[in-house]
Formats: sequence, C-alpha cells, structure tokens
Amino acid sequence: MTAAKRLSSYLIAPSQNNAEDGGVRIMSARVRLGFVGCGGIAQQHINALANIQEAELVAFCDIDLEKAQATAKKFNGRAFDDAVKMFDAIELDGVYFCLPPFAHGAEFLAIERGIPFFVEKPVGLDVAQIREIASAVDEKNLLTSVGYMNRYRQGVNRVRELLQSDPAILVLGGWIGGTPRPRPGVGIWRWWIQKDKSGGQFHEQVTHTVDLVRFLCGEVVEVHAFAAKGLNKGVPENYSIEDASVVNLRFESGAVANLWASCAANAGGGVTLHVYANQLTAQFSGWEHSVRIMRVGEDA
Repeated sequence: MTAAKRLSSYLIAPSQNNAEDGGVRIMSARVRLGFVGCGGIAQQHINALANIQEAELVAFCDIDLEKAQATAKKFNGRAFDDAVKMFDAIELDGVYFCLPPFAHGAEFLAIERGIPFFVEKPVGLDVAQIREIASAVDEKNLLTSVGYMNRYRQGVNRVRELLQSDPAILVLGGWIGGTPRPRPGVGIWRWWIQKDKSGGQFHEQVTHTVDLVRFLCGEVVEVHAFAAKGLNKGVPENYSIEDASVVNLRFESGAVANLWASCAANAGGGVTLHVYANQLTAQFSGWEHSVRIMRVGEDA
C-alpha cells in the first residue's frame, strides 16, 4: 500500500453499522509521521501533533543527533542523523521538513517513495532546486503543504472573499523587529543573520507577508526593491543580511503594493498589513493577523 493510501485509509472505511452511520466509520489506525529537522520550529509542530490522537510520531532526524534523540525519547520513536537512513528504516505515512532555507533537498527522499509531506517556509534558496522539487511533486501528484498558515485564518479568508467583488487597489505592509542574538540552546541566530544561509529577513521572514498579499491580490508581474546595509550596530561578525528593505510590487490586476521590513529595529515595531479597495479597507495587525474591516456604508 502506498503512503498516500495509508494516509487516507484511517479516515474512511466501510462500516459494519450501516443503520447508524450510513455505512462509514472512522478507523483507529494512526498516521505515522517523521521529522527531518528537530529545531525550534519543528518542536512547535511536534507539540501540536502530540495532542492529535490520530498522529503517531515515530522518527526524528537532525544533524545534531543528540537533539533528535532527545525528541525521539519523548515519543518512544527512533532518532537519526541521516535522512536517507531514516527513510530506509522506518515506514512513514507523512513527513515534516523543518529546515533552514539553505538545507533543503531531502524532500526528494519523500517524493521518490510517494510519501506526502509538509515543508516549512521558505522552501529553499536555490530556485532551480525548488522548481525541480515542485515539478517532481506534480509528476507524482503528491499531497504536500507549505507552512504559510496565514492563508487559513478566518479574517484573511473573509477579506479575500470581499476582494472578489471589490478588488484591492493598494496594499501597504511592514515587518519590523530586531536582530536575533546568541542565546543558549537557540540556534537560529547562527544562520538567520547570514545571507547565504537564510536569504535575509525578507526571504526568511517577510515571505509570510509576500505569500499573503499574493493570496489576497493575485500574482505579481513586476518588482522594484531597495535595501539598506551597514547601519545595524553591535551585530556579530558573520552578520551579512540587509538591515532594512523596501519592495514595490505590481500585480496582474494592476494593483500595487509597498512592503517594508527591518531586522535592525531592536526596540520593535511589529507586523502590519493594510489592504485598500474602492469600498473596503482591511487592517491586519500582529503576528496573529487580527483584522479590522471597514466598508462604505457600514460602521467601523
């Protein structure tokens, strides 16, 4: 049985009790999940999945074997420091790839085996590799997902629905914060501040905003960008990313957007996104993207 079939088989099956449930029942089989990458973002997914009865966490891989072992111990799973060994040793129904932008490529191991997978954003740094992975997924008709969770927020989908009849004209969005600093047990600062490993703040972090404006406004046809460098004070020697970025976008619809970001504002600033249409203004704020919707003829 393929991994995709195993993944769906626990959901629906013929029932012995046709009179009570219409011939459908929920099976008790659990979805066997593995993780490639056991860092901070992986732990958030793991903690959430641990509360889902149908999920069974069975395999954990990280180049830091001790980190994989510590996580595996919590769930009586197996630990690996090599993804190939994990895929060869464990039968999996699904995989989570929770990797820094520079470390992708193991997705091919899941694709070759027909295993559905989730991948954290951003999906990589190498555009050629990203397109190759996407093409291979399409050829396999494989179930996959990327960690752009804002698409599933209720407020976001309400605004998207309203924009179908009243399209966006202007979008303004910002992501302002500080620079990750060395902290015990936290590894993100080692790679996040290096351009060749993270791609910079806009690529690694503001990708959430870029995805959201595409979700709300459609595809982008033109990009114009500026960046500031060398102004951030007191940063580690290996700091090589932009201090701030300003990006202008033009959409297929003719709408325009201005997005700005800085990781040098250590006093903070937050996340904002404002969408302006002819009869509608939507103001998103905060990481949770709470939204205030104002429409002509309605109270704010």
